[in-house]
Amino acid sequence: MAITICPNVETCASIGREKDTVVADLDGTLLRGRSSFPYFALVAFEVGGILRLFFLLLASPIVGFLYYFVSESAGIQVLIFATFVGMRVSDIESVARAVLPKFYSSDLHPESWRVFSACGRRYVLTANPRIMVEAFLKDFLGADLVLGTEIGTYKGRATGFVCQPGVLVGKKKADALQKAFEGTPPEIGLGDRHTDLPFMTLCKEGYIVPPCKPEIKAVTSDKLPKPIIFHDGRLVRKPTPLMALLIILWIPIGFLLACLRIAAGSLLPMSIVYHAFWALGVRVTVKGNPPPPVKKSTGRLGVLFICSHRTLLDPIFLSTALGRPIPAVTYSVSRLSEIISPIKTVRLSRDRATDASMIKKLLEDGDLALCPEGTTCREPFLLRFSALFAELTDQLVPVAMVNRMSMFHGTTARGWKGMDPFYFFMNPSPAYEVTFLNKLPQELTCSSGKASHEVANYIQRVIAATLSYECTTFTRKDKYRALAGNDGSVVEKPKLKANMNKVMGC
Repeated sequence: MAITICPNVETCASIGREKDTVVADLDGTLLRGRSSFPYFALVAFEVGGILRLFFLLLASPIVGFLYYFVSESAGIQVLIFATFVGMRVSDIESVARAVLPKFYSSDLHPESWRVFSACGRRYVLTANPRIMVEAFLKDFLGADLVLGTEIGTYKGRATGFVCQPGVLVGKKKADALQKAFEGTPPEIGLGDRHTDLPFMTLCKEGYIVPPCKPEIKAVTSDKLPKPIIFHDGRLVRKPTPLMALLIILWIPIGFLLACLRIAAGSLLPMSIVYHAFWALGVRVTVKGNPPPPVKKSTGRLGVLFICSHRTLLDPIFLSTALGRPIPAVTYSVSRLSEIISPIKTVRLSRDRATDASMIKKLLEDGDLALCPEGTTCREPFLLRFSALFAELTDQLVPVAMVNRMSMFHGTTARGWKGMDPFYFFMNPSPAYEVTFLNKLPQELTCSSGKASHEVANYIQRVIAATLSYECTTFTRKDKYRALAGNDGSVVEKPKLKANMNKVMGC
């Protein structure tokens, strides 16, 4: 079998393959892109920060030279060394589980996935480090076995070198496949380059995946075995070499701009913050008809604004839209965020009776903002709404919050939350859209006999319908267990300086 005469993957039948075994390469085969640099860059930035990303970018010309003029193996070894040397293995695994799947899934080749997903047993052979790709391939693509390059470790840290038999390219892929099967050869082999020929010849059928054309769109998330609802990491876009360079050049400028924007929001009267944000490139769009403030002299409870939760800045942009500061109850934010906040924030204790008493007291003083999801979600989903708020007042106004970030995410599950507002405002032109919905009718509140969970679920559905989002039953604990292995409670760091030293690698 010669790679030049292998049939195109489009000719491979995918019906009746439930008992077949498929073996596929990753870059350029299962993924549309042939370059693995962006994924190494993600690990470099998320674990090592801007300096490690800069080091990797400096090494990329050497990687390219070795790859094209020496060997693919030599280029990948330099890429692995520049990215991993000195990193904690646990940190690499964390990024592989929480950050990389979102980026890998957004580049899945439709024809390769059609064949791969049709087979009953799915194997992946890749030159990439197994530690980087295994979580995505097994959890989201249903791979049964992942054979990749093994990295060297010492006392829990990566050495930057690879273990025997070295980088899995060419004949080493074939050797690894033979060792894994030791019997009947797999039915289908998928590859995209001549170095995949050795393992493809071991398969009963071999198919070539040609270079991906721009018009070929990636597989949509609804076609995956399960959707990627939770993901972490600071970068919004895949860091190609050019994008990585732009990120490195922008971060010093963006941080100063973020400080200026935060100062404007914190020090200026809330009535003019809206205009100040627009002058500083922060776009705020207000829709709907917000209710007027309740006067304390009337003796009525204030309005409880029920917001969808995108970042910890939701209550601040709610206040910006209203032109007046609205206090907010919070589940878990950093002390720094509380200090720089332009509005009053009150922490929930997670004790139901205590929290209920505190919220009632705050409503007696005026309006209040609350995000019943308890944590943020980046994707078009709403997490389960806690029902406590529905028991405390019938003055409920749902607020649909949605934002736009082009470079950095303003949330984190694994990093230091104190940097969340800075990262949001470091985007060149971040945007928020605040939509005020109609006040909940009296007959749909608990005071009219509705159960609190019915009220909470109704408001969740109303907000989801406004945003074209999907309702889920996932909770705060589900998110943090998936991404960080904890329940999401903020643990205060004893030394602020230690955090600031890791600011750009949160």
